[in-house]
Amino acid sequence: MTMADSDFPMDNGASCLPIPPDEEIRIVSELIKESELNLKEGNLYYVISNRWFSSWQKYARPCVGMLSNDEQSSNSEHANEVHSEIAARPGPIDNSDIISNENNCDDNNLDICRTLEEGTDYVLVPQKVWERLLEWYKGGPALPRKLISQGVGQKQHSVEVYPLTLKVTDARDNRKSTVKLSKKATISELYELVCKIKGVEQKKAHIWDYFNFSKNTLLTVSDQTLEDANLTMDQDILLEVSLDRDRSSHSGMDSVGNELALIPLEPPRSSVSIAGGPTMSNGHSTGSSFNLYHGTSASSSLISMDDKNDNVCRGERDGLAGLQNLGNTCFMNSALQCLVHTPPIVEYFLQDYGDDINTDNPLGMRGELALAFGDLLRKLWSSGQTAIPPRVFKGKLARFAPQFSGYNQHDSQELLAFLLDGLHEDLNRVKQKPYIEMKDSDGRPDEEVAYECWKNHMARNDSLIVDICQGQYKSTLVCPACDKVSITFDPFMYLSLPMPSTITRTMTVTVFHGDGSGLPMPFTVNVLKLGCCRDLCTALGTACCLKSDETLLLAKVYDHKIFRYLENPLEPLSSIKDEEHIVAYRLKKGPRKTKLEIMHRDNIRSGDRKLFGSPLVTYLVEDPQFGANIEASVHKILSPLRKAYSSTKSHDGKEDGFISAGSDEQSNISNTECESRTLTTVCSEQEGTSYGESSFKLFLTNESCLSYDPIEKDSLIKPSQHIRVFLDWTGSEHALYDASFLRDLPEVHKTGFAVKKTRQEAISLFSCLEAFLTDEPLGPDDMWYCPGCKEHRQATKKLDLWKLPEILVFHLKRFSYSRYLKNKLDTFVNFPIHNLDLTKYVKTEDGQSYVYDLYAISNHYGGLGGGHYTAYAKLADDNKWYHFDDSHVSPVTEAEIKSSAAYVLFYQRRSKAQMEGESQVHTGSHGQ
Repeated sequence: MTMADSDFPMDNGASCLPIPPDEEIRIVSELIKESELNLKEGNLYYVISNRWFSSWQKYARPCVGMLSNDEQSSNSEHANEVHSEIAARPGPIDNSDIISNENNCDDNNLDICRTLEEGTDYVLVPQKVWERLLEWYKGGPALPRKLISQGVGQKQHSVEVYPLTLKVTDARDNRKSTVKLSKKATISELYELVCKIKGVEQKKAHIWDYFNFSKNTLLTVSDQTLEDANLTMDQDILLEVSLDRDRSSHSGMDSVGNELALIPLEPPRSSVSIAGGPTMSNGHSTGSSFNLYHGTSASSSLISMDDKNDNVCRGERDGLAGLQNLGNTCFMNSALQCLVHTPPIVEYFLQDYGDDINTDNPLGMRGELALAFGDLLRKLWSSGQTAIPPRVFKGKLARFAPQFSGYNQHDSQELLAFLLDGLHEDLNRVKQKPYIEMKDSDGRPDEEVAYECWKNHMARNDSLIVDICQGQYKSTLVCPACDKVSITFDPFMYLSLPMPSTITRTMTVTVFHGDGSGLPMPFTVNVLKLGCCRDLCTALGTACCLKSDETLLLAKVYDHKIFRYLENPLEPLSSIKDEEHIVAYRLKKGPRKTKLEIMHRDNIRSGDRKLFGSPLVTYLVEDPQFGANIEASVHKILSPLRKAYSSTKSHDGKEDGFISAGSDEQSNISNTECESRTLTTVCSEQEGTSYGESSFKLFLTNESCLSYDPIEKDSLIKPSQHIRVFLDWTGSEHALYDASFLRDLPEVHKTGFAVKKTRQEAISLFSCLEAFLTDEPLGPDDMWYCPGCKEHRQATKKLDLWKLPEILVFHLKRFSYSRYLKNKLDTFVNFPIHNLDLTKYVKTEDGQSYVYDLYAISNHYGGLGGGHYTAYAKLADDNKWYHFDDSHVSPVTEAEIKSSAAYVLFYQRRSKAQMEGESQVHTGSHGQ
């Protein structure tokens, strides 16, 4: 028996049945689930170009857990559409678009282009999935990558897409080559690979950490990982080869026979220098020290020469040292420069803080993060203007926060949040945290509840960071169903301020008069993104000057019909998309018996009718209903559209004796005007039509609009709460009424020019703060469990500032993320440099003034997924500003520090002495 040729390949080559797309989905989905259940270090994953993978997904339909960003977006936009066309089967796997052209490694592993994003440029598939895809489609090349575990304590698994690349310089002939291996590889494995490539006996080889082309540390054969040895991407290492002598005789000698000063950085149970005394040439300090036990592999690491301060330029001003970029670490450098120029933090870490190190805190980093930060801060304040490579600090960061490992760009604010919290836990003076049961406010005075909450917080958290960086805000939740009020007082480390445009949305809705008393008019209003239809109605009511005896009925219009009415006031506005068309009908309050919905049809060919325009809605109060009642209501609701007769013809839009209601003269109406515009209805004798006598052709239809029965004046309409009719427009209707008001409904939000325009508009820091403090409904994914209703509710949340710290950090939320969309706002925020007075925003009545001065800024330039971070910081002793751009440091004027790149703002509160001093200065100048 012979089978016809098929486009589908054979499964395993063992079955004679073709594999259809849905079978490919089933096989791949099962293999993905299997791999997720068997995660372990060393598992292989394969990198596949998203360009090819997306084409396969379109052909085979998405499978569980394997959606690229492109396909996610496509599925989101077309989730409700029926796909009638099947995509073509893709060709062989093609990874050519992601392979780097600079594959100069001395092994067979291919490298991929740097700075690619997972889900956008490539996807990762388990080994078994790759093998199946390769079996079905062939192609390649294969790009295997290993799964590694990162972090201390709770391990996190991640695929090492970019293995560590090291540049090897052979000291014998200065030839350079490149090796690539995992950052989790050991120094022993590094020796083995380098010696194999160079054809050198391992016992004669000596490999140096050659960062910045300086012999920093001799790497000794051990199980220490390259990451713990602080080796970084693309750095140099130096290979030296002994000629005759045994390797063991050189373990403490350099290539010319000099003794090597190998200084332990963190030896087990050794004293670790903190601060307080001059650093000696051997790396030890005459200042105070304390015993610290390190039970990790880091205890065997050696201090790098880049941590020494041999190049201190005496006479240079301290605090002006840059930080070297180790590969996309500008985000880290920016955040660090802001912190190391925070006056109380500088003062603290330049003194002896050994007694505050908490090595037993399970929430901390055994004191290692605080030690690494303090060590880096001291170097930056004692190295003149010599740039410091923060390799040791980055190594610690990667161990305790694996999300910041590797060399991808990250968010400076996210690093700052981790670092402040990590420093707090490492310096927490509370060694044993007590268990404290929180009490409800139960109507008690705010002062009593706030004091109680802060006292409980301090019982578990007491550190420098709490002393200077933590404040307290009041959080009020109100249940929309039972009006239950819950008040709590919570600590904060910084304030993430929304840009007003990120918490609100602009919506355009066309308002129709259900009683025919005015022209339809589009209104554009601002509402909370997480708001509900009630909020939209409130905003529209204000904009259109809704009367006290009127109400608004919202509806979605699609294909010239009412798609559905938005009658639930609590329906979230997120259900309304920007590209949809929303209308609102102004209706009288009171008893409503029958809703009349009028749809318009135009004559396109003989006998053929096509819907056009927006439906009109009103209520009928008579009962029973006859055709005459319907006709009268149609006349009334259309009356504002009736053209007014003019006895003269002029050049300003008046033609054929009629004034078009759609002319510029009539349509140039601001949507803030509240006067109802009605046209005087003057009937032309030649029309032979008066109110109540209509040539309208009306047809009764059903909900599906598939049936229609003609309506006569004496027709008895079957009782119903909802009557739908077609109004057929003929030439006479078009001559008498201006149908332009029914056409071209605006979209809820039109992107384009308006968006570009708002980017140029400036907003103030105060408007961002007020947006942060505005009542806001919780999102559907953040429901609150109401103790009154015993159910989860979309409560309204209100924040108030209660207690402000000495150091106040504002994070401007320029980046917005959703499942399918990322965006950055480049809006210029006008922030005060001096005299930021927040006294009126603090709700506690303590009689204090809360006035702040700016001292540092973290800037972000460029777009998402990249860009560049820098910092501005002011030196307190000379009151001058400087720009810190990685290694480069330069002075700037105060006028230059304000820009649309400002991302995180650092303020210090003025002391009472400063406030009194300034008051005296003003008084003295006034007296003169």
